[in-house]
Amino acid sequence: MSGERKFVSPFHRPHCLSAAAPAGKAKLTHPGKAILAGGIAGGIEICITFPTEYVKTQLQLDEKANPPRYKGIADCVKQTVQGHGVKGLYRGLSSLLYGSIPKAAVRFGVFEFLSNKMRDEAGKLDSTRGLICGLGAGVAEAVVVVCPMETVKVKFIHDQTSANPKYRGFFHGVREIVRTQGLRGTYQGLTATVLKQGSNQAIRFFVMTSLRNWYKGDNPNKSINPLVTGFFGAIAGAASVFGNTPLDVIKTRMQGLEAHKYKSTVDCAVKIMRHEGPAAFYKGTIPRLGRVCMDVAIVFVIYEEVVKVLNIVWKTD
Repeated sequence: MSGERKFVSPFHRPHCLSAAAPAGKAKLTHPGKAILAGGIAGGIEICITFPTEYVKTQLQLDEKANPPRYKGIADCVKQTVQGHGVKGLYRGLSSLLYGSIPKAAVRFGVFEFLSNKMRDEAGKLDSTRGLICGLGAGVAEAVVVVCPMETVKVKFIHDQTSANPKYRGFFHGVREIVRTQGLRGTYQGLTATVLKQGSNQAIRFFVMTSLRNWYKGDNPNKSINPLVTGFFGAIAGAASVFGNTPLDVIKTRMQGLEAHKYKSTVDCAVKIMRHEGPAAFYKGTIPRLGRVCMDVAIVFVIYEEVVKVLNIVWKTD
């Protein structure tokens, strides 16, 4: 086939491409549409997957240096429900929800902006460029949204384990953190967060772009069923989990209430290795795997469907 007929690119574009792309060249997605669609997808996804995020964070904070409080995933869920009811599994949801919407919006918006600049004449984005665009999107979301919001979320969840919880809600918690630690208190673990989010999105977009290019072959307008998109998203999510769980563990420790124990990201890694061993870097992998696979699949599917609707009601050509 000629170079003009080769695939377009990342995960979200397929539906809108097949609907309106001129033959031989794929239609680009406007960054504005990506921001709106990403925000909607992010909000819906976090409401569905938060309980697994809660369990993952609890297990990571349950350090071996002290007597373990939980025997495993099931025990963590059991103790939480017994002590706080089912709603206890949603403690900290508000802070993560407030962060999830702008996080996904920034991620997809930046990715579309960068990918639109890096495509070839036929509108094709190869896997390597997809990885670079994903890296840029991950770094952007880490600095603008993820680090401050994740810091607040981890502090909320960790605060629940204390005898006398001091945070009454999201805004009260933010106010207390800023009052006692300054704005810097919401940016604990920035280096680890940038490394984690950057590698996260680089891996996911690389895998998604590769799978889409493989699936569409030489036909950039070939439609992809939402179930196939979800399956590809789950694979991309799994790849990112195994690729950067150690960074996720370090980030969580750096943002917890005991973050003062660590001088830096490197110091945190060294102390975890010295006191808990290499296995500690993969604590919470199973619950994180389930959450992330579902997370990525849901976000990609919803994102594409929303973009399809926006292409009808919002003309940008």
